[in-house]
Amino acid sequence: MAALASKKPALTFVTGNAKKLEEVTAILNAGTPLPFAIGNRALDLPELQGEPEDIAREKCVLAAAAAGGAVMCEDTLLCFDALNGLPGPYIKWFLQKTGHAGLNNLLAAYDDKGAYAQCLFALCAGPGAPVRLFDGRTRGAIVPARGPTDFGWDPVFEPAESGGLTYAEMDKAAKNAISHRGRALAQLRTWLADHAAEFADEMRGGGG
Repeated sequence: MAALASKKPALTFVTGNAKKLEEVTAILNAGTPLPFAIGNRALDLPELQGEPEDIAREKCVLAAAAAGGAVMCEDTLLCFDALNGLPGPYIKWFLQKTGHAGLNNLLAAYDDKGAYAQCLFALCAGPGAPVRLFDGRTRGAIVPARGPTDFGWDPVFEPAESGGLTYAEMDKAAKNAISHRGRALAQLRTWLADHAAEFADEMRGGGG
């Protein structure tokens, strides 16, 4: 009986990135335990284009169908004020092609180095279930790379609330407290905690 009671429904975070999984798990496991078992799975999903919210929703629908169960997906954006929000959802490819120096060079002709980091977490209880979005943002500026270079564009983003440190220079707890990912996950975590029975019902019913 105890074994049955302790078995939590599985919620899959769609990622193959070990560092991202570590960060997400740390945030979701903080505080009162959620009644769901957080796992991860790498899925080969098509690269979508369009508005960030539309991309996040459609990707989550595809992921739920591919996984055959409850999933959460993340879309991360880095938006430059001088470029009207670009690179935005395409930051991954800009970074791959240009490197950290290239991201700075995009703003070489502009005095305005302002930017914001945005994280959209999409949550779905399974194929056919509704998709819910959680939007976290952190303001800051683009600077020459400082700190460890093993986690995406963290070395070139200096949050306004960091006391002059880039994401890469901050310790994990301090970063999670102000990061775009931390803020989106805090919303997701609060929703899951407050609507656990509703979400578990959607998981069992496949969303109706």
